[in-house]
Amino acid sequence: MSFGELACSYAVLILHDDGIPVTAEKIATLVKAANVSVESYWPGLFAKLAEKRNVEDLIMNVGSGGGAAAVAIAAPAGGAAPAAAAPAAEEKKEEPKEESDDDMGFSLFD
Repeated sequence: MSFGELACSYAVLILHDDGIPVTAEKIATLVKAANVSVESYWPGLFAKLAEKRNVEDLIMNVGSGGGAAAVAIAAPAGGAAPAAAAPAAEEKKEEPKEESDDDMGFSLFD
């Protein structure tokens, strides 16, 4: 993410938080007030995004788009794999028991 994108992102968040309609002019004014120089097209792009999408929905759904791809990759093409995986899940592996400090002949409070 470039510095201009980040500055415009913060400007959109500030405008949304204050309940001010998000426009390219207001984004540019906030960025200029912060003494940040950005390319002239960034405020317009972020204003168009704010027009088409609800900013609150964008905030609440950050990072929620990646789950479906992992399921699609992990799912096999045939239907037999889930039945074959079921017996493996039923088997319990016994973990080796950890030795206590008493068995070593010293402890933390000696």
